[in-house]
Amino acid sequence: MADSAARSVAPAAASAGRLSIASKLAFGAGDLSPGMAAIIVGFFQALFLTTVAGMSPGAVGAILLLGRVWDAITDPWMGLISDRTRSRLGRRRIWMLIGAVPFGLLYFLLWFSPPFGDVGKFLYYLVVILFFNTAYTVVNVPYTSLTAELTSDYDERTSLNSFRFAFSIGGSLVAGIIHGILITRFCADANACLPEESRAGYMLSAAIFGVIMVLPFVWCVAGTRERYTPPANSTASASIISQLKVAVGNKPFLFVIGIYLCSWMALQITQNVIGFYLTFYLRRADLFPLVLLAVQGSAMVFLFVWSAASRKIGKQNTYYAGMIFWILVQSGLFFLPDDQAMLAVGLAALAGVGIATAYLVPWSMLPDVIDLDELNTGERREGVFYGVMTFTQKTCVGLGIALTLQSLQWYGFDGSLLPGSQPESALTALRWMIGPLPTVILLAGIVLVYRYPLTKQRHAEILAELARRKAA
Repeated sequence: MADSAARSVAPAAASAGRLSIASKLAFGAGDLSPGMAAIIVGFFQALFLTTVAGMSPGAVGAILLLGRVWDAITDPWMGLISDRTRSRLGRRRIWMLIGAVPFGLLYFLLWFSPPFGDVGKFLYYLVVILFFNTAYTVVNVPYTSLTAELTSDYDERTSLNSFRFAFSIGGSLVAGIIHGILITRFCADANACLPEESRAGYMLSAAIFGVIMVLPFVWCVAGTRERYTPPANSTASASIISQLKVAVGNKPFLFVIGIYLCSWMALQITQNVIGFYLTFYLRRADLFPLVLLAVQGSAMVFLFVWSAASRKIGKQNTYYAGMIFWILVQSGLFFLPDDQAMLAVGLAALAGVGIATAYLVPWSMLPDVIDLDELNTGERREGVFYGVMTFTQKTCVGLGIALTLQSLQWYGFDGSLLPGSQPESALTALRWMIGPLPTVILLAGIVLVYRYPLTKQRHAEILAELARRKAA
């Protein structure tokens, strides 16, 4: 009975949830700037702070981890604040507009190298990173919350996230390549760039991207419309603690968090290590733009391939297939001889095939979890759920970078040494952190996907019941 009702109501809901290409493009643009910032910060910030700013790996790891602890406070609060917001631009888009300019300005300040001592540099970068992370939260938590408010259709949400991550990955692809070229613009030898040579390149890149990153937020705000209006008696005024308890009490949500945690932790560890791996193990820092082109380019293409596949084989099977590619690549990087650097480019292209599913699947599962929460509680609290999800992402970044940098310091890495001069113990640590460690984490994610309880059929039943309640 429930199945037949689900089948009869779901098509109508799906039709009502269809979005125009223009709306999808505008929505996708909202993740362009965060994507550009994330790729440059993820691949280059630790390398910049250790080799250009002259900080110890342990100090850099501590700063970045403290930034993620700060996010533990700001992300859920921003989600709750946007849930409670009432404005002419809706609950989410107003915050994107408010945060756009600070986002660009603070991004620029991340790459300024002040003439301070060790303590002064530590405090400067800590403060700037805390403010930048706050600006990122102000624009990104409300943005990610838009997904569930634009459409309720199960497959349309997957399509919407395909556009989102096409912009994110496409922007990161262009930004990573251009940034990689700009930072070596003033170097006599791109594979052995001195700190004073790199410093000018980093500042030039920061100025260019700091301005560019403001604009896509305006496009997103102008081109999208929120379809959900909270009722006047909404309980969004409940305390953040009570709302977080409801979120973490949602069993499928905990699975999504675990799946995302495994996927993103593996990605961030690899992303953070690859710069050191190319520069000091393969001694081919000049391959950085090409590796980024390979991994991000294939990921952008396969977002649409996996999106189409998920309609036929489901989100879980799509995830399994992508992870097989990714795990094989991690093994290949571990065993790659240091005189076969060009093979890293081919492996990067194969990695992008799997990485696309890490972008696509967890984020397309999350709106379905929010529908279940509405069924159970009568409320829609997208901001809280997406705030927790974004915090998980940032925590992964912080933990991954802190683990990587501290391990490098333990194994003797010295940022003042040029490629070819690092101790063998540091190079071995790099190989383990780019191969076996991410593989174990990805395998844990596969186990969680296998046990994930919210199927496509179950989601159709949820939508059918919600439709009946609204009709009544």
